[in-house]
Amino acid sequence: MDLRPEEITNLIKAQIKNYESKTELKDVGTVVTVGDGIARVYGLESCMSGELLDFGGDIYGMALNLEQDFVGAVLLGSDEDIKEGNTVRRTGTIVSVPVGEALLGRVVNPLGEPIDGKGPVLSEEKRPIESPAPGIIERKSVNRPLQTGIKAIDSMIPIGRGQRELIIGDRQTGKTAIAIDTIINQKGKDVICIYVAIGQKRSTVANVVDSLSRAGAMEYTIVVSATASELAPIQYIAPYAGCAMGEYFMYKGRDVLCVYDDLSKHAVAYRALSLLLKRPPGREAYPGDVFYLHSRLLERAANLSPELGGGSLTALPLIETQAGDVSAYIPTNVISITDGQIFLETELFNAGVRPAVNPGISVSRVGGNAQIKAMKKVSGQLKLAYSQYRELQAFAQFGSDLDKDTKERLDQGARIVEVLKQDKNSPVAVEHQVIIIYAVINNFLQEIPVEQIAEFEQQLYDFVDESYPEITDSIRQTGDLTKENTERLNEVLRTFVGKFLGRQ
Repeated sequence: MDLRPEEITNLIKAQIKNYESKTELKDVGTVVTVGDGIARVYGLESCMSGELLDFGGDIYGMALNLEQDFVGAVLLGSDEDIKEGNTVRRTGTIVSVPVGEALLGRVVNPLGEPIDGKGPVLSEEKRPIESPAPGIIERKSVNRPLQTGIKAIDSMIPIGRGQRELIIGDRQTGKTAIAIDTIINQKGKDVICIYVAIGQKRSTVANVVDSLSRAGAMEYTIVVSATASELAPIQYIAPYAGCAMGEYFMYKGRDVLCVYDDLSKHAVAYRALSLLLKRPPGREAYPGDVFYLHSRLLERAANLSPELGGGSLTALPLIETQAGDVSAYIPTNVISITDGQIFLETELFNAGVRPAVNPGISVSRVGGNAQIKAMKKVSGQLKLAYSQYRELQAFAQFGSDLDKDTKERLDQGARIVEVLKQDKNSPVAVEHQVIIIYAVINNFLQEIPVEQIAEFEQQLYDFVDESYPEITDSIRQTGDLTKENTERLNEVLRTFVGKFLGRQ
């Protein structure tokens, strides 16, 4: 094929005209030091805080310290294969986790990878683990109850959807049991539950999953597990990952409950990271930003406005105290961030009062706004009567000659304590709670021996459900205890008390 010189010239001109120069800009750095799950990287000038860094060989890290020449990164995996001089690449993305319906019923690690042996999590969507909390305009006041199924809490320290309620107490006082009972009680209430285990033993997490499975609660629950054997960076990102999974549902207009068990161990994991990153230690060796660590997590709990779908995310953080000391650094921090606390007392627990809720120190700053009308009517006097009983009980130990009024208050107080006792994994429906609290406040149990109150209570529920279902149906549907139903309930209680005592 013969081409004339001018044709060759035209071809070259056309190729030059259509030539595109593609320059790829890659921001890379070099590992300077590595050890204890921390790497210092030289370079990466444009790196963002919290950015995912690729160390090669399927090992990733997270940028935490942005210094003048170096980036301090925590490794989200083993540091065995990382050597000085290795190349590190930016990914341009903040650390993210998979979110969506595919995670329901699964046990995953804080990176969203399944650890329950049930195959991969088939989720297309991802959310960054850190995201800004909704602003004031985007929120609506907390006005819908989140029933825990625990009489002592729903009556005296009510929790609302979108609230942050701290569960605080010493080790082995039943903090996790309250959180698990609350998750179990959400069955059939269209609430997505997320349980984040931070620094727990693997056996403990396995027991929690087993309890939830037996109660049929895993269908609407995600368990995020960062056990004590995991690296500190994995424990550090765990609550944020759980919160991100919950936010996906919240912004879809759903109600979500997030349990962080527990934030004391989370703060310890963060302290370990901070000291290794050479951040200056402050009070109790925690870094200066440890308050921000938990505030930016718990502020993401919200009850969204109807314009944003009206979803909610309720946070139940747990904090472990040492010998009941609520004035330590981390407990005071989290108390000041949350909208109230449920304080569990070792003495009460050891005395057989379970859940061991101390009504004097425990408080809900949302209060009656998070209760149905019926519960508000019957529980108004309950906290006062219970607190008075606790004071009188301490006083009565030293005096044998008590007046009639004091004796009556002590008798009623003993019955209130017995009514509020509850086995774990056995939540009580709110309509049943209203009935038994109405009975004890209005002195219907005065003749019932204290040791028979648990039996009386169970038989009363069965009696009302079988013979007078209209009372419980009305409370469940309207949320109120009408005057007509109050009169009917008085008759039912008089009849049943006589029947119960006649059978003994």
